[in-house]
Amino acid sequence: MNQSNLLDLPTEILLIILKKLDNMDILYSLSGVDNQQLDSILQENTFTNNLKFVIITLTDDILSSADPVLNRFCIDILPKIHYSVKSLILDSISMEKILLAGDYPNLTQLKLFNFNENIVSRYFTGESPFRHIFQEQITDLILDDLPKLKCFSFTPLSYCSSETYDAMILHLFRRMINLEELTLSIFVQERTLIDGTSLYNEIFVYMSRLNMFNFWICTDNMINNSIHHHLSEDDIQQTFTNIIFQQVECIINHFAHISQYHVFSLPFMFSCFDYIGNTFPTVIFNYVRILRVQDNVPFEHEFFIRIACSFPLLQQLTIKNVRPQSSLPDELNSNDNQLYSIVNYSYLISLCFEIVHHDYVEQFLDDTKHIYLV
Repeated sequence: MNQSNLLDLPTEILLIILKKLDNMDILYSLSGVDNQQLDSILQENTFTNNLKFVIITLTDDILSSADPVLNRFCIDILPKIHYSVKSLILDSISMEKILLAGDYPNLTQLKLFNFNENIVSRYFTGESPFRHIFQEQITDLILDDLPKLKCFSFTPLSYCSSETYDAMILHLFRRMINLEELTLSIFVQERTLIDGTSLYNEIFVYMSRLNMFNFWICTDNMINNSIHHHLSEDDIQQTFTNIIFQQVECIINHFAHISQYHVFSLPFMFSCFDYIGNTFPTVIFNYVRILRVQDNVPFEHEFFIRIACSFPLLQQLTIKNVRPQSSLPDELNSNDNQLYSIVNYSYLISLCFEIVHHDYVEQFLDDTKHIYLV
């Protein structure tokens, strides 16, 4: 970008050109140039309202902004524009520096990536050791009620203990009293089922303005300790009568001595799914790129047909199953066996066999089994 040629343009034309470019690149490249025209343009809400400090790759990996970019923003840029910022998209690596760089009194949207229970304990509780460091500039954002926050996203899938969920995460949500949109994907280990009733009583009664809730919540517990062991999918779905924002589905899996419960809104908006077994609803998961499958019951050929149909854009598949597939008579196991329908995984780029019977390796690597990776 030739700066001298740009500055010869009228402000209106220059503004039109810059609005077509990435606002983070514009701020990084042109802030501090010591030009009154550029300084005025860069105060436009188009460039300062929404800041994204993560990079989402084509395979849905979440990368942090490069250190030079992050440092420049925190030292030179954010202190000048923090009053205009309305939306921040952060990860756990960049969060501390960015939140310390300004007050953000007009922040209404906060999206957090790559979080875990250690991050929640470190930053989002009243006992946080960072309370004395943050002082007044982010006390309202981190420790007190969050009345201006309208949109909050907690993704991708975060694993936490039951104690962390009950004592910290629920406490965080209850402070978002004016929240309008909530996106949540979380795996709570060793906890009783989080169903519609518990979500309503523990979260929604504190969020009277919530009108959009995209969620995927998974809980697991030892079968001997689970009071929900005999529940059906219908039983769980009936608990969501007070949650009218989206259609809800659920999946129940029993792995060895563990019961696992998935509850999620439709359409399913997340890029990964851990774990499903033979039983899952007839739903098209258009956003899922990463899938892990596990069961104590064999995965037959028909299962992989359903996976290909339900996850049409699947890129990474992990299989965990030590049970052999059903054996067929030799005369039915020939190359022209019509029992095998052709299965295409058109976008698959990664296949992982994690503790599997050799049948599943053959299923994918032997072309007579009619599974094609194209």
